[in-house]
Amino acid sequence: MIARPPLLSIITVVFNGAYYIKGTAQSVLAQTYPHIEYIVVDGGSSDHTLTAIKNAEAANEKLLNAKIFRWVSEQDNGLYDAMNKGLRMATGDFVWFLNAGDELPTATTVEKIMLQYSPQTDVFFGETMLVTFTRHPLGTRSALTTQKLPKTLTWESLRMGMVVCHQAFIARRAIAPNFIADNLAADIDWVIEVLKKSRQTINTELVLANYLVGGISKQRHRQSLRDRYEVLKKHYGLWPNLWSHLGIVWRAIFSNIQY
Repeated sequence: MIARPPLLSIITVVFNGAYYIKGTAQSVLAQTYPHIEYIVVDGGSSDHTLTAIKNAEAANEKLLNAKIFRWVSEQDNGLYDAMNKGLRMATGDFVWFLNAGDELPTATTVEKIMLQYSPQTDVFFGETMLVTFTRHPLGTRSALTTQKLPKTLTWESLRMGMVVCHQAFIARRAIAPNFIADNLAADIDWVIEVLKKSRQTINTELVLANYLVGGISKQRHRQSLRDRYEVLKKHYGLWPNLWSHLGIVWRAIFSNIQY
């Protein structure tokens, strides 16, 4: 019996992002890998986001290599509540969160990832390319920030913060928990929880996503720092976390990069 290829659920959460969702959806629907379920969770947008979603759905239906396309548009309780809704909707073997405004770099990105799959694989990860509003590439996250992507990724790799973007982190759905509520560092907690359960974590050595700079954590920076501290304390303990945060602050001051 030949095992079927894994189904990948790519989830995009959006609110009043009509301009951003178009490019994100196009980059997903253009993938050469056929076993993709694309899920869009709209928080009940008041702009033309819903029209953009329906246009993407219609365009997908005309493709020879059409993907499964599912969406919902209704009020939610914020980003991570919407991401949890996407998790509940997903039916794939793996889940991947790609924010509105972020894009897959090439049409063969998923195909190249899945060439590295084995039945023991629970996580794929890779690099992100930071891009501007006009899609101008600024450089990889490792090159531009203090957080360098490690060659080998384990749950202990995140002692000093998020070393991998969740946009470049693909998890087996069976081990993916819900995101914690009311915490801007919920993605860090989610990645750690997944890595604790992962049997095999594969570094794809690929740029997995073009990441649009900005976002909630940048707009509410102080709260994101407090929330990150609480998440890391939860997983690594009080005193190890205090010591790690001294290193985080020192690294930020020394490198003159916002931490």
